[in-house]
Amino acid sequence: MKSRYDFSKAIRGKFYRPNLRLNVPIYLDEDVAPWLEKYAKRKKVDVQTVVNDMLRHNKDLSQSLR
Repeated sequence: MKSRYDFSKAIRGKFYRPNLRLNVPIYLDEDVAPWLEKYAKRKKVDVQTVVNDMLRHNKDLSQSLR
C-alpha cells in the first residue's frame, strides 16, 4: 500500500444509490438443498419460490405468536 493516496479529484457519493435493492445470495446447507430441490420439482416451481414461501409462512407464524 502507498503511504498516501490523492483523493483531491474524487467525487463523494459517486456510486451511492439510496434506493438500490440488492439480491443477496443465500447458501443452503448440503442436507437441505437436495430436499428443497426435490420439493420444488414436485410442486413444479423453482427453489427460490419454495424458500420465499417457507420464509413468509415462518414470518407470519412468528408475528402471530407475539
